[in-house]
Amino acid sequence: MMSRFNSIFPAAKFPVGKKPLIAMAHVPPLPGTPLFDAAKGVQGLIDHVKRDTEELLKAGFDAILFCNEGDRPYQLNAGLEASAVMTRVVTECKPTDIPFGVDFLWDEQCAMAIAIGSSAYFMREVITGTWESDMGLWQPDAAKLLRNRRAFGRDDLAIFANITPEFASSIGQRTPAQMAKSTVVSSLPDVILVSGPMAGSEPDVKTVAEVREVVAKDIPVLLNTGAKSTTIKEFFKYADGCIVGSDLKRDGYTWNEVDPERAKRFIDAARSA
Repeated sequence: MMSRFNSIFPAAKFPVGKKPLIAMAHVPPLPGTPLFDAAKGVQGLIDHVKRDTEELLKAGFDAILFCNEGDRPYQLNAGLEASAVMTRVVTECKPTDIPFGVDFLWDEQCAMAIAIGSSAYFMREVITGTWESDMGLWQPDAAKLLRNRRAFGRDDLAIFANITPEFASSIGQRTPAQMAKSTVVSSLPDVILVSGPMAGSEPDVKTVAEVREVVAKDIPVLLNTGAKSTTIKEFFKYADGCIVGSDLKRDGYTWNEVDPERAKRFIDAARSA
């Protein structure tokens, strides 16, 4: 049976050597968050994300991942308004000719709800472990998440599991490779993601290599943060694809708008790698 990942990124379009490049469409602060721009309102969010998405499509990315990056300080239990507004933004801005996914920092159940409401192809989230984090003690629930996927009738929805979340560290002594191998067996993710310590920061290349070595070959391992045009060649020795955001922004700053020249530079570097 074809994997969910291969259904989204089929071998016919991604033969051996061609790796999916997924671009972040960062949503500005949502209503109710400290940095929300009330003067621009929800329409301002939509206008911003539409502009960024159009530039990413022009650059030639293979998929778009929508995320509430602007919602600092992040929360572990989202409100209904967050789910509702994110769903509207994604629905109005989603591409029609390439796959798209969603993420919510940091509530996996909210991310699932947004994915269902917007008909997303995949979702990204931390789904396992116990973490000490900038947001406090963090205990995601993979069992509830996958049961909700079944209850919603979305068995086709791929789950990209981040096993080294930003702004957090594991409570325990297992290495990222050990956690990745265990997560694949116990929690049934479709993709394993490896991140650096915060948005825009790359992990150690050695960590990506170790995770790729121990995870079953039919489970893709993607670089989740820190992808840069200047270093992607090294990561692509081990990673099966990447998610990139900050390097595409003006001045390489996570919360700026997409810079078309930086987006093209990244595409050129990643394709040649």
